[in-house]
Amino acid sequence: MSEERAKKRSKTAKEVDPKDNPYLAHLQPTNEFSQVDFHGLKAGNTTGAQAEVVENGDINPFNNKPFSAKYKKILEGRRKLPVHAQRNEFLEMVHNNQIIVLVGETGSGKTTQIPQFLVYDDLPNLKKKQIACTQPRRVAAMSVAQRVADEMDVPLGQQVGYNIRFEDNTSPSTFLKYMTDGMLLREAMSDPQLSRYSALILDEAHERTLNTDILMGLVKEICKRRQDLKVIVMSATLDAGKFQKYFNNAPLLNVPGRTFPVEIYYTPEPERDYLEAAIRTVLQIHLCESEGDILVFLTGEEEIEDACRKIKAEADEQIRQVDCGPLKVVPLYSSLPPNAQQRIFDPAPPARKAGGAPGRKVIVSTNVAETSLTIDGIVYVVDPGFSKQKVYNPRIRVESLLVSPISKASAQQRAGRAGRTRPGKAFRLYTENAFVKELIEQTYPEILRSNLGTVVLQLKKLKIDDLVHFDFMDPPAPETLMRALELLNYLGALDDDGNLTPLGEIMSMFPLDPQLSKMLIESPGYYCSNEILSITALLSVPQIFIRPNEARKAADEAKAQFAHPDGDHLTLLNAYHAYKTNGADPKWCYDNFLNQRSLKSADDVRKQLKRTMEQYDLDLVSTNFEDKNYYTNIRKAMVSGYFMQVAHLERTGHYLTVKDNQVVVLHPSCCLDHKPEWVLYNEFVLTTRNYIRTCTEVKADWLLDCAPQYYDLTNFPNCEGKRVLEKVCARRASRGYQDDKKSSKQRRK
Repeated sequence: MSEERAKKRSKTAKEVDPKDNPYLAHLQPTNEFSQVDFHGLKAGNTTGAQAEVVENGDINPFNNKPFSAKYKKILEGRRKLPVHAQRNEFLEMVHNNQIIVLVGETGSGKTTQIPQFLVYDDLPNLKKKQIACTQPRRVAAMSVAQRVADEMDVPLGQQVGYNIRFEDNTSPSTFLKYMTDGMLLREAMSDPQLSRYSALILDEAHERTLNTDILMGLVKEICKRRQDLKVIVMSATLDAGKFQKYFNNAPLLNVPGRTFPVEIYYTPEPERDYLEAAIRTVLQIHLCESEGDILVFLTGEEEIEDACRKIKAEADEQIRQVDCGPLKVVPLYSSLPPNAQQRIFDPAPPARKAGGAPGRKVIVSTNVAETSLTIDGIVYVVDPGFSKQKVYNPRIRVESLLVSPISKASAQQRAGRAGRTRPGKAFRLYTENAFVKELIEQTYPEILRSNLGTVVLQLKKLKIDDLVHFDFMDPPAPETLMRALELLNYLGALDDDGNLTPLGEIMSMFPLDPQLSKMLIESPGYYCSNEILSITALLSVPQIFIRPNEARKAADEAKAQFAHPDGDHLTLLNAYHAYKTNGADPKWCYDNFLNQRSLKSADDVRKQLKRTMEQYDLDLVSTNFEDKNYYTNIRKAMVSGYFMQVAHLERTGHYLTVKDNQVVVLHPSCCLDHKPEWVLYNEFVLTTRNYIRTCTEVKADWLLDCAPQYYDLTNFPNCEGKRVLEKVCARRASRGYQDDKKSSKQRRK
């Protein structure tokens, strides 16, 4: 081993130490303000009145600076929140119990206030500890952290910060951290006791995301070993009994919301197009209803941006014809940057002239606004009754995001958004009969409808080997668990006994799906890790190609400049290289119909993944661009991770997925100008047909080389693909026989 490589390995060993782990880098707050006067507060033994004395003071105890005028004004508003009236009751429960279940209607102030109540009681900054508040969504973690930093009169990223996938806005002085539940789970891999935390707040637990369910099982176990750890499970649902029972009959604190009556309106007949109906309803409200902002629920980024454009265009036309106030339309979804997300809190536009009709704000959002965020000023809610949900079919190994009807509980939450500041109205774009008879009571937990590959890998890393008896609140189906174990075994992350392999250890440290992690780890062997790093980052962000309805032809022509004949992954790579060559210029992106926000995000993701690769001494190499194998090597590396997501072209002209024999077609966005015999695909999309999206041409030989265990033809289903692979094997065997014969002849000579 070279001296340079040995140094690199020694550096890696140091970096892997828990103290320097990238996920734990900012977990040790400094004690620089320990001498600040907290007016006699004692950690773990304060009352609301004692804490209020400090809050009412002139000096901020957390940074030793005078409180600002803005702080004093915000403090007045905080004291009026419903949760404030129960501060003493909450603190008394915290002092007498390890785990508390808190149910509070959205708008009660629980997400912003409860962590602050704990900060003044627990004083984590003096103990060099932290308080974590988990959120199911990135948007909520960022927005709430900003709000709480303002309320505590500290800069975001200092005493109060947030940590989400691929973005860490914390520092050594952070003691209150908002984070996605997935990030806390990742920290548990390096610190199984979560020893750096004195309190954990699991917020929006009713959403029952995959990570929340695992966290709850994990925290329940940790509490048995750490009596000093306080846990608050917060939910907006009234189904608190289930959480109480799960946490060994934990006590319950009910916090009432600040709500007004909401009138519910249904459509007399089912709507043919809910998007058009939603836009029409918004415009009717703007024309006919009194002052108040509007919240519209839609299913995803593309739909929201489309609706925003149409509402703006039609509102401008309306304003020219009728004397109505100005309309400000604001989108809200998870991939928006923080500054764009904050626009939802901007005031509505003023009237265009004195005494004229008042302006109105319209927020078009995913279900993130259902419970995670509270937006004042909303009086009207438009609810089409749909949301995007992850659905996994273990029998055919297909996971898709499907637009599905919401549950009754979600419908009630949405309607409740309208009654925050005054009586409101909720317009449900479905019939009352559909609400009563067709909607389910509660949304199914994500763990019952997801691919558990990442979950099983995380649990194995957490040294939880008995998956069947792990204390899930709702145990997943055995078949789903078996599929996950099978996937990880084929990828080499688990051995035949179900134990984590050295490869699996490294895979678990990447915040990615197992297939992407494997592809990244194997890429140095194909001399293309730099390129695979870029492709992985591009697959981890929203779509980089923009195709607006009014300029589809121009957008397609722009995309054609980057198109690679071998497939979409290489097209993405070409676009990214062009973006970097042009200095990440926003105008160049706009001219070429590229989403600059997604490309910048991919750049940030790439930097973080690169750090993880360097930490594990994975070489960053590239094949010379002039070499004819430049693109071939990239495609081979992709097969090493995605060999299970391959389809074969049958004689009938359609594709069949390997082993599962699902009939699929290439997605219309695919840039392949021909039908290759074998294609690797990134995702399976169920709409009117079974589409495979983001596809690249691969060769049968590569499949046999990369995954001989998976492509073992003795247990392969009978299909055209099997016959082709048998011919390839026969050809290779014959070639091997001929090579042996030739070498034997040479030896005899």
